[in-house]
Amino acid sequence: MTRVNVTVDGVLYSDEVENRTLLVQYLREQVGKTGTVIGCDTTNCGACTVHLDGRSVKSCTMLAVQADGHEITTIEGLATDGVLHPMQAAFHDSHALQCGFCTPGMIMSSIDLLNDNPHPTETEIRRGLEGNLCRCTGYQNIVRAVQQVADGSAPAGTPVSSGSTS
Repeated sequence: MTRVNVTVDGVLYSDEVENRTLLVQYLREQVGKTGTVIGCDTTNCGACTVHLDGRSVKSCTMLAVQADGHEITTIEGLATDGVLHPMQAAFHDSHALQCGFCTPGMIMSSIDLLNDNPHPTETEIRRGLEGNLCRCTGYQNIVRAVQQVADGSAPAGTPVSSGSTS
């Protein structure tokens, strides 16, 4: 067992972990951040994408001990004061999800993409999201959502849903 000290969504955690514990397992099982999805365990799908010190990483192929001393942002950490992050709001507004399984990783990768290239072309968005698979949407609305944020037309101030289906 090894002690790891990580900041997850602004909160410091200090936990004992087995050396072989994957970061995605740690986040879900010990920290309780279940929005980080376990998809393939091979880095193929990108559903487990989180930000490590502001950069996208696939948490299914990174060990928790490698995150020691670092800052992690999960999909749960994007909303601020009950308001969705612009990328989350754009995904909602553009209907850029169906089953929702890929959505957390897709959003995290999209934010990182715009951090590197604030005004990407459609081709650059598609190329930038190649490491994230979606089996439902056909990607059109995902690309549209990223374009909304890039051009500043994403909806602002969208309150976090209380879980209602209406």
